[in-house]
Amino acid sequence: MNYAVIDRGDSLSKALTEKFHQLAAERGFIRNDETPEIVISIGGDGTLLQAFHTYVDQITDVAFVGIHTGHLGFYADWQADELEELVGMMANETPRIVRYPLVEIELETPTESRHYLALNEFTLKGVDGTLVVQININDEMFEMFRGDGIVISTPSGSTAYNKSLGGAIVHPSIESLQIAEIASINNRVYRTLGSSVLLPQHHHCDIISKKEQRLQLTVDHVSIMRSDIRSIRCNVSSRKVSFARYRPFPFWNRVREAFLGYDVR
Repeated sequence: MNYAVIDRGDSLSKALTEKFHQLAAERGFIRNDETPEIVISIGGDGTLLQAFHTYVDQITDVAFVGIHTGHLGFYADWQADELEELVGMMANETPRIVRYPLVEIELETPTESRHYLALNEFTLKGVDGTLVVQININDEMFEMFRGDGIVISTPSGSTAYNKSLGGAIVHPSIESLQIAEIASINNRVYRTLGSSVLLPQHHHCDIISKKEQRLQLTVDHVSIMRSDIRSIRCNVSSRKVSFARYRPFPFWNRVREAFLGYDVR
């Protein structure tokens, strides 16, 4: 088995990384940071997002395993004191591969077109004032938005920023994206639905800039500042992220444990 490890960088995560390398070597695993089959994330959900974007160009060929070293990570299956059990199962068990939908973003400027993948969400905000955009769904005008920003989330990301905005929690088996507003302004010119919107896999939305404005795009944890954006197309990607499950941990158990505090494992 070829594997790689990405950790949060704190002392505990670094110590667990060294221990994992030692245990993995004893089992005959091969450390391969370039083309791993399994990527181990040691830290929190931010570390998992970092691991995802590190290997995003190989996303169809790798699977992720999360170990949390602080508060419960939503993407993490394993706790810090379960390292030996995890390595033993990796050596002796065939994991169940669980695949989650991703959001693909196509950014258009006068000079280029750029593509991004998001595991959690894509956020668009105005830098110097309110964001002013037109939102089209399936190439037809849907609403004129003015406010603090727009969040486009994946089903697994529906539990993150989207949830704090009053959006719905969506099971990852529902291949979709969700549009949520951040502090919209409603008047005669700018009118919005005022609730989140769920689009299925075969639909897309376009966010069209309606004035000269500096915009901040955040793709998961990666922040980008641009002043030349014409439009952004968002759709459910044909690619998915894979997680290697060596024991059951259903999505709704994750939700219950993360937000309600009931751990029945």
